Amino acid sequence: MRIPKNWIPYIANTIIENLLKKNMIESIVPKEQLIEEAEKLILDELMVEDRLNEEVREILKKYESEIEKGKLDYRKLFEMTKQKLVKQRNLVL
Repeated sequence: MRIPKNWIPYIANTIIENLLKKNMIESIVPKEQLIEEAEKLILDELMVEDRLNEEVREILKKYESEIEKGKLDYRKLFEMTKQKLVKQRNLVL
């Protein structure tokens, strides 16, 4: 995750406050519940890259022996695999 986790409540609160203030949304639930849901959504979206990185690490475990022998460059292979998955899944990082 590229931003500190403790910033998420502030970001979620700011977004919800602005949407409500500008009458862009009408709340049928308490504002605190909206903020809580926004926090979950933001955190989930920010964790996409972390989950992708973990998946790439798992994929590359298959090639561990070749990487250790120096036949393959781990960083290069990691980035290539990651970019391939991003493209296949139409992810925005």
